[in-house]
Amino acid sequence: MAAALKYPVTPDGRYFVHKERLWRCTNPSLGEETRQRLVNQLMTARREVAVAKRASDEASIAAARAKVHAAKVALGERGPTWWNDDTDYNRHLIKNTPYADWWAARDG
Repeated sequence: MAAALKYPVTPDGRYFVHKERLWRCTNPSLGEETRQRLVNQLMTARREVAVAKRASDEASIAAARAKVHAAKVALGERGPTWWNDDTDYNRHLIKNTPYADWWAARDG
């Protein structure tokens, strides 16, 4: 889980915290090879978005963004949750979630 190296991760491992907001972690059950392949696809798609934006090509922007979304879904960062319930606080401010007390009580 690369996010764990830079950002605090919730005790259940579902999210990392950046700027007081929860972001879904990658599905930890993905094998390293699969995870890396998907991350590579994600980075390629993000570069395609940038190129399309510079060219002001709306159709290419939309296509590249769809690739970004597909990679994030495959990584477990969007779409159906990779844990046993459908509760999802992705992109929520941490103060508005059940993790608020954990966040307030932690050191750092």
